[in-house]
Amino acid sequence: MHVLLTGGTGVLGRFIAAGLLEAGHEVTFLGRTEPEDSRVGFIPWELSAADIDLPAADALVHCALEHVPGRYRGGEGDDPAGFLLANVDGTRKLFQAAKTAGVRHCVFLSSRAVYADNGQWDVLTEAAAIRPDTLYGQVKLAGEEALQALCTEHFSGTSLRATGIYGLPPGVATHKWSELFSNFRNGATVLPRVGTEVHGEDLAAAVLLVLEKVGERASPFEVYNVSDLLLDRQDLLKLYAEATGCETALPPRAPGPVGVMEPGKLKVLGWAPGGMGKLREFVEAVATEVN
Repeated sequence: MHVLLTGGTGVLGRFIAAGLLEAGHEVTFLGRTEPEDSRVGFIPWELSAADIDLPAADALVHCALEHVPGRYRGGEGDDPAGFLLANVDGTRKLFQAAKTAGVRHCVFLSSRAVYADNGQWDVLTEAAAIRPDTLYGQVKLAGEEALQALCTEHFSGTSLRATGIYGLPPGVATHKWSELFSNFRNGATVLPRVGTEVHGEDLAAAVLLVLEKVGERASPFEVYNVSDLLLDRQDLLKLYAEATGCETALPPRAPGPVGVMEPGKLKVLGWAPGGMGKLREFVEAVATEVN
């Protein structure tokens, strides 16, 4: 299939593009930066664009976000109005343009940030309470609602509510824990934290799965959680210490609580994330680079 992809040169987009290409699909980036891979097509575009004419394609995967570099939550910086305008209006226009162009399926990379922060160790299914407490979460929820409003028998939409993404993105030398590992190695104070994580390759597999199984769905709009691990920073750094021989004292366990995302709905489709085994492989691989 021919897939249009926004945010293709970002962290998530790199994993998704690699997964689509490996599966043999045609990929065209929509964005400001041309792809490094000659196999990928390119159309100049940005979320704040007034209009866009899209080419014929089978699907659109939208994971672009206008934000302060390096920040998602808090990505509005000192311009919350501009953050909302670019991301909410831009996303709505993009989905409408895709439908007008005859695209049959749109996949939106949403976030666990759409869920209410209830301060409990609750299991968050796709039916859990929705009450985002950040502008980032509000933007993601608005994107979901914009897509759902356009869905019909002939135009389907999927929202993937993704958790934190780890892994080394293709073509990038650093990852989300590069600074954390460096600080730990050098004996700096590391604050406790617990959260949910999924490897970028497993996120890409989820995107590929919903694209390929769109004909099996019962509803024109579906939502899926994409999460694999509940990970305490102490456990992560213990793996890193074992792999590197680092003897720095581990941080205390985080008190929590957090909501634990349940991806069972996606697993019914056949999604099988790598779990602790994949996390260990990743940590050992980046530890080898240090040694």
